[in-house]
Amino acid sequence: MKKLTIALLSGGISSEREVSLNSGNQVFEALDKSRYEVRRYDPQTDLPRLVADAPGIDAALIVLHGPYGEDGTVQGLLDLLGIPYQGAGVLGSALSMNKLAAKRMYEQAGLTVPPYCVIRPGPLPELGACIRHLGLPVVIKPIQGGSSIGVSIVRTEKELKAAVEAAFRFDSAILMEAFIDGVEITVGVLGNDDLQALPVIEIVPGGQFAFFDYAAKYTAGATQEICPARIPAHQAERAQAIGRKAHEALFCRGYSRTDMILRGEEIFVLETNTIPGMTATSLFPLAAATAGMSFPRLLDRLIELSLEGRCPPGS
Repeated sequence: MKKLTIALLSGGISSEREVSLNSGNQVFEALDKSRYEVRRYDPQTDLPRLVADAPGIDAALIVLHGPYGEDGTVQGLLDLLGIPYQGAGVLGSALSMNKLAAKRMYEQAGLTVPPYCVIRPGPLPELGACIRHLGLPVVIKPIQGGSSIGVSIVRTEKELKAAVEAAFRFDSAILMEAFIDGVEITVGVLGNDDLQALPVIEIVPGGQFAFFDYAAKYTAGATQEICPARIPAHQAERAQAIGRKAHEALFCRGYSRTDMILRGEEIFVLETNTIPGMTATSLFPLAAATAGMSFPRLLDRLIELSLEGRCPPGS
């Protein structure tokens, strides 16, 4: 059987570059070299080489996180080059990366989200109005970005100014969300038209972390990731249904992972990741393994899905 030539993209220029490089290394090691010829590209330096090599590439694995990788920009380039790739296309990637656009799509689909305000640079009275509307504590986050970079939980008004300034370092507009105290869960979805919801994962950050922030995500042993989650079966089934609905609402393809908070019988949707992490501590591979799918087999499946139903350019 002829080997497929796979372009593995990792690194990039976002604040999540190091995570992407780590993920890319682990994906490279896990790919079956008897099935694939793997060529590595870092968009920070290798885009001209990728363009030149495009006619000989069968498919791409995008292992980029944050802006200029997960937001539709690289996806659009690959579309122009006629290279199939795993995961969401330009529309789904852009919608999911923009937390405000995603919230509006969730709401239109009938999903529940935490109450929120949009904050743009301006006077502090605007922040006061949001606090009166949402109460305390609140979560401050950049509208675009991932890995909880620039995210803070604000419990007193004294903390508000510093948290807002921190978030504005990563975006020109930010969200202020009501803090939902509950069980943090996440649901992976795999497939194009026939969607498979993977087992629900419960996320329990260590006591030294206020929430599932960057350090809690990427420090080995810092967080308990319990799969399947310790929740009743009917709640797990509802969470899986919500994961599929979020995937569809954002026009995702191939795979996604949607983060949620369970409070009593309510499930609040937080955000959807269109390129979930692929490190040793990542959640999507854990859920796939719990469902009986090894990491190499998961990568095979993502490549299969990238080639499924793709139209050649100009058709």
